[in-house]
Amino acid sequence: MTLVEYGDFECPFCARAYLVRQVVLAELDRSVRFVFRNFPVQQLHRNAMAAAEAAESVAANAGEAAYWKMHGMLCENHDALEIDDLLTYAEAAGADAQRVAADLASGAMRPRVERDIELGTGAGVRVTPTFLINGRRFDGDWMDADAFAEALREAAELRAVH
Repeated sequence: MTLVEYGDFECPFCARAYLVRQVVLAELDRSVRFVFRNFPVQQLHRNAMAAAEAAESVAANAGEAAYWKMHGMLCENHDALEIDDLLTYAEAAGADAQRVAADLASGAMRPRVERDIELGTGAGVRVTPTFLINGRRFDGDWMDADAFAEALREAAELRAVH
């Protein structure tokens, strides 16, 4: 089963979703493949695009494990996303902060972020966070870890039947 989240690293609701998601994914263990897609809402969050680009730079320059460390730091610090903060998180995640700074300055990762935005827009994403379970938008209560986990279990059962 695949859970996709379209999120914005500066969004307080996405920060809350991160905490809930951690509980749900731990409970469901390896039965869920999780995918995060960037959907920075620049009209509301002035640092969201840079945070998304920094995360993509960390992934490109330091690998998947470093990306997930960076992802966690961004979600946990959604209210501290100035450039200096992003570079500090990148270094703490194991990336070369100078390379990340260069990528931010050049916009090298912007096409990756814009691709996620296009995919989200095409999937009907309008707000963050938006979750898709096996390609279908989840409109239930993602703030309740038990209800969210149950929805994922039901989706897995439906998939097994078909």
